[in-house]
Amino acid sequence: MAKHKLDNIDREILEALQSNACLSNMELADKICLSPSPCSRRVKILEEEGYIRSRVSLLDPDKIGLSVSVFIQVTLNHQAKKNLLKFEKAVAEWPEVMECYLMTGDFDYLMRVVVPDLNVYQQFLDIRLTPLQGIDNIRSSFSLKRVRYKTNMPLNHIDCR
Repeated sequence: MAKHKLDNIDREILEALQSNACLSNMELADKICLSPSPCSRRVKILEEEGYIRSRVSLLDPDKIGLSVSVFIQVTLNHQAKKNLLKFEKAVAEWPEVMECYLMTGDFDYLMRVVVPDLNVYQQFLDIRLTPLQGIDNIRSSFSLKRVRYKTNMPLNHIDCR
């Protein structure tokens, strides 16, 4: 559990870095009206406490040839812990899987997979997913259009008093 209690300056830092992780310390300090040294210290604390997991560059999937997003509902034949762990271990090794969630409800897992085209998706099914033992049902839905995609977490719920 984090020891550091977030305040308004921390929240401003997190919001700024979510929008642009490439900001230099000087730019960040200027943006949030703080001198560079305390700004750098705060960022270091936020990293050490795990508020900032990593800094990344977001790529345009269309520009890199991964324009097909597939949402896959997977149902296992038994929800035993060993089956869940086996499935999760396999999924963690597949580069096409961008997200995977253990779910409640009618299916066990929801995955988002990106591929260049339907032929590659068929190969993904044939080579990776379908041969995996313990799967009872696979249901695929293809995204027609991205209506909203964001990576910035909302921070307005954090009480900074």
